[in-house]
Amino acid sequence: MRRSTRRILIGLIGAVLLAACGSSKSASPTNSSGGATTTVHGAPNPNAVEVVPPGDIPDNQVFVPYTSVAGGYSVNFPQGWSRRQTATAITFSQNYNAMELTTATVASAPTIASAQSLVSGTLSSIAGFKLIKIESVTRTSGRAIRIVYTATSGIDPVTSKAVALDVERYLFWHKGTLLTITLSSAKGSDNVDPWKAVTNSVVWK
Repeated sequence: MRRSTRRILIGLIGAVLLAACGSSKSASPTNSSGGATTTVHGAPNPNAVEVVPPGDIPDNQVFVPYTSVAGGYSVNFPQGWSRRQTATAITFSQNYNAMELTTATVASAPTIASAQSLVSGTLSSIAGFKLIKIESVTRTSGRAIRIVYTATSGIDPVTSKAVALDVERYLFWHKGTLLTITLSSAKGSDNVDPWKAVTNSVVWK
């Protein structure tokens, strides 16, 4: 009688253990609505937030004209950017994007050779300077010299850090006036179209 009772108890315990193991193997993760959630390795997450490089100018950016009576020109700049003016330059900026305008009296139009001299002299002393190319380009107002290079920004007073910059410097000339437009943004930013829009907007007065 005792042996029969013991066999029954052992059988019941075994059955309970098998049932518990089976349920743990078949359980699937569920989402908040109670349904099963399936994740495919490497598949894009449709709910992920888009990461935009810090220097990218939005596609819907509005540009407004800036006119320099003394310089005899007008050019469009991104609306909403902060403006800073000194005795020698005017700068529009936002984050690590900047657009600097300067003018000078020069007897003749800039050339590839004169741009190379500028690089060897003034530009080579810029922090992190590395020349990419010098070329002649055509814009709406006429021919211009473009100097493309990389540089290092100044120290940000908030973050105490400097960032690598992509820079395009354009040299426009008209009747003795040299207009230099320097466009810079955080390295790797995609601002080809906005910068072309800016340099195509130059109008001599």
